[in-house]
Amino acid sequence: MEKEIKLTPQQALLKLAHFCAYQERCHLEVKNKLAEYGVYYNDAVQVIAELIVQNYLNEERFAKAFAGGKFRVKKWGRNKIRQELKLKKLSDYCIQQGLKQIDSDQYIQVMESEAIKKYKLVKDKNPLVKANKTAQYLVSRGFETDLVWDVVKALNK
Repeated sequence: MEKEIKLTPQQALLKLAHFCAYQERCHLEVKNKLAEYGVYYNDAVQVIAELIVQNYLNEERFAKAFAGGKFRVKKWGRNKIRQELKLKKLSDYCIQQGLKQIDSDQYIQVMESEAIKKYKLVKDKNPLVKANKTAQYLVSRGFETDLVWDVVKALNK
């Protein structure tokens, strides 16, 4: 097990300012880092409050960056992004703001291109099996079931 680093709240604030400046972070990630640095309770709350005041930490901004990035880079669907943001303990408001970053037309285009790729990769000759496996794949990527079936039915024609 790693040895815990013991920092003063002021040292932790400086380190975490760099940590948050490098990439958008959520409160949970910062709390975990504070625990790693041996900063707990009131000191941790003060450090987080100071990071918010200095605009290093902003959960709405984090949600927007996270949702946009996971959609563009990893091609995740809204359901998977929503679930990941919930695991990071973000508020429903922040999650909604993050999901608004995803353009609906682009979302459908990405889902269609992912469906076409998967459909071509499925070895089975039976079109119903191919459609089902494609749909399962898209749902596992976080796309909404009703949208998935619309796209898959169009592929099967």
